[in-house]
Amino acid sequence: MGDRRANRTGPARGLATAALGLCLLFGITPCDAANNCAWINEATASGLLGGDAVGSFTEAAAEQPAVCTFVNRGEAATHTLRITVESISDAHARLATLAQACGTDQAALPAIGNEALVCAADDRKGGLGERVLGRVRDQVFTITISSTLKRDPMLTREEMKARIYTAAEQVSGNLF
Repeated sequence: MGDRRANRTGPARGLATAALGLCLLFGITPCDAANNCAWINEATASGLLGGDAVGSFTEAAAEQPAVCTFVNRGEAATHTLRITVESISDAHARLATLAQACGTDQAALPAIGNEALVCAADDRKGGLGERVLGRVRDQVFTITISSTLKRDPMLTREEMKARIYTAAEQVSGNLF
């Protein structure tokens, strides 16, 4: 019985070696994705923005956070998801400073990171947006979902709030 098992693994091992050889022969090599965002991928961002999104990633530099930006350009509006993450020694104080931009229009987001809040992020050009500011240990993150259309039928204020909460869950979870 022991000899049968040895005979079965011999051909299986030979097939595996042959398959590996064919892969190397035909030049199958690993590829890097264009977007290296560690906190969310293009497929998830596309779902949050309501269509195919193209992403870009900028590494953190001296005094600058890492930034992931996803853009979905439609006929009527452009939808954008932007995530920044920075590691900082006094993350709580940095979050408090960032929260000042929200003014009194902010609400706590329970169960997101160590602390998080959401507020409106409308731009002066008439676009609609929502922002989450949060902290996970010594990392501060911001997430913004925006539309260039003030009365966007696809990304209404309530829809943005629901989608940005989903994005915040994923980003904060990946930061832990």
